[in-house]
Amino acid sequence: MTKAETKAEAQAAAGAPAATMLEVAGVSKSFRGLRAVARASLTVARGEIVALIGPNGAGKTTLFNLVAGALAPDEGTIRFHGEDIAGRRADRVCAAGIGRTFQIVKPFADMTVLDNAMVGGFRGTADRGLARARAERALRALDMWGERLRPASALTLPDRKRLEVARALATEPTLLLLDEVMAGLRPTETDRMVAAFRRLNAEHGLTILLIEHVMRAVMALAERVYVLHHGEIIAGGTPQQVTRDARVLESYLGTAAPH
Repeated sequence: MTKAETKAEAQAAAGAPAATMLEVAGVSKSFRGLRAVARASLTVARGEIVALIGPNGAGKTTLFNLVAGALAPDEGTIRFHGEDIAGRRADRVCAAGIGRTFQIVKPFADMTVLDNAMVGGFRGTADRGLARARAERALRALDMWGERLRPASALTLPDRKRLEVARALATEPTLLLLDEVMAGLRPTETDRMVAAFRRLNAEHGLTILLIEHVMRAVMALAERVYVLHHGEIIAGGTPQQVTRDARVLESYLGTAAPH
């Protein structure tokens, strides 16, 4: 089997499910000649939770930035509900229904938790009441309503992470992109976040695509997993399938496949 055939097989392994919400097809991005993402393809169906994993520097956040409109791809298509959004401005991607978090959380330190969440709630509106209602729903979903009057500067790291998610949720997305929101959390804190995402998915139908290194969270949340390595999708499937894949064991986990 040729390298091209192997790559095509890997990208097709997770298959395009019915009712596809997001379809990334053959997307590439280079910076000064360095290819960060190389003809990557993935799909996310409505109501799914899908994980994107890979070693540091694999191109995961770059791929998120392409989907979210922070970057325009050099080639390929990105379709959301069947409409090509590749190269669309980030605010227009957000208005279409894609919310995202950032790997480095930077709340407005002097503002309250509620006011921070309301920043997301003002998406597409100048109505303060609507923005507050959106923020309230987001904070309640993440068990943060009791913290609403605290300044963001007083929050612990786990609470700053949850606030980052709440701000994204307040934009009322149908697809939520989570960029390592559980990095640095203790197992009990990770489990709390996992439970919140499960509720949002089960009770509100929220579709989630997450980048995550915490395999405890990936195994608990994701229905399907894609593995990115040197900008290429090298494997895809259920968490159990991916963690047994020889290419993943060698490139991501750093161990040889068992004989």
